[in-house]
Amino acid sequence: MAKLWAGVTAGMTDQLADDFNSSIAFDCRMFRQDIRGSMAHAKMLGATGILAPEEAEALVQGLEGVLNDLESGALSFDLQSEDIHMFVEQELTKRLGDLGKKLHTARSRNDQVALDLRLYLREEIGAIQKLVKALMEALLEQAKAHKSTLMPGYTHLQRAQPISFGHHLLAYCMMLRRDLGRLEDTQKRMDVSPIGCCALAGTSYATDRRLEAELLGFSDIALNSLDGVSDRDFCLELLSALSILMMHLSRLAEELILWSSWEFKFVELSDVYTTGSSIMPQKRNPDMAELARGKTGRVYGDLMALLTTLKGLPLAYNKDMQEDKEAVFDAVDTVKLCLGVFAPMVRTMRAREDNMLAAARGGFINATDLADYLVKKGLPFRDAYKISGRIVARCLAGGTVLEELSLEDYRAYSPLFDKDLFEEIDIRACMEKRISEGGTSLASVEAQIRSIEEFLEK
Repeated sequence: MAKLWAGVTAGMTDQLADDFNSSIAFDCRMFRQDIRGSMAHAKMLGATGILAPEEAEALVQGLEGVLNDLESGALSFDLQSEDIHMFVEQELTKRLGDLGKKLHTARSRNDQVALDLRLYLREEIGAIQKLVKALMEALLEQAKAHKSTLMPGYTHLQRAQPISFGHHLLAYCMMLRRDLGRLEDTQKRMDVSPIGCCALAGTSYATDRRLEAELLGFSDIALNSLDGVSDRDFCLELLSALSILMMHLSRLAEELILWSSWEFKFVELSDVYTTGSSIMPQKRNPDMAELARGKTGRVYGDLMALLTTLKGLPLAYNKDMQEDKEAVFDAVDTVKLCLGVFAPMVRTMRAREDNMLAAARGGFINATDLADYLVKKGLPFRDAYKISGRIVARCLAGGTVLEELSLEDYRAYSPLFDKDLFEEIDIRACMEKRISEGGTSLASVEAQIRSIEEFLEK
């Protein structure tokens, strides 16, 4: 079948070349955006007199018919069409005859695909934002329930200082909050209409690009026609934001995997979000968390693939840019899939408070408070640090903990120790003393909870 672009060539390519060149198998998901963009284009052509008003109206009605038939299933995509744009135009021409051929006046597939992709991704960002908020709500729900649940905080995966489980979970809320900000920023820079840039140089028709942009809900137009059709930085920015989001999900996944192991046993994931082993009946594998951790590399790969595709392209449009869609579609699908399973997995997990407390008590995570006690008595911190280290070494050698030593034991290291010491190194008191803003004291954690609640309410 001859192509719509037949002219200087016969438009009869080899079937293998057709298959290699075709993108309809993956860009057909943009059919709503393509048709919506074509409706706005037809209205603009009618409003400017480039087409007669009745012609423009007939095009809009014809496009509505194609859209309705695709959505109802009465019409199927023709995979012999080169892309979604050709398919819609060919179908419209079947229904309207020569009038359908007028739709492409004053535009090119170059600005058309740039438009479709912006419209599609703008909607997908909104969907991803909702899923991120759902995960934040699940984390917030657990944080509220465990704002006083004591656990060891870690550095270098070594027990460090006492914190609350709620405080730990709220850290991920803060990360996801920034992820939402990055997605919002991406959406703002994506809010520019490229339609009317045409192939690269604009058009000789007296079009109204701002009217068309307004009809499609854009706040501005691409001010340089070359730039409008030749850059996909909005895709790269989205892929970057999604990669950072997946990095945060992967870190949370890693902790859930560790926490649900027998070595930690801090949490139990619901049976509906774990799997078993085919030969080991005792196993409860955190496969959902592991898959999310694994899929993070896939999203990183999508970003690197598109960066590499674009890095050496001269202006303006090049066919290489057809590779943008599969990468960004894959990343969007992967992120939505991971977020979709993460929120209920977090909401249904059960914290093992007893194991968290036992780990906190056995890790000398009040050693800093022991040093601070001496500092408050007037000893320089470095001297207090050394004394505290020697006392910890004694406990390790004797198989005991700081709370179990006697006052006489402590006074062997410094006469500054007194009866009030044991209140200072009580594990819960150590957690509650972290009163600085953003710290792990109950008042601070409750303030963080309010901050996230207010953010989500907006």
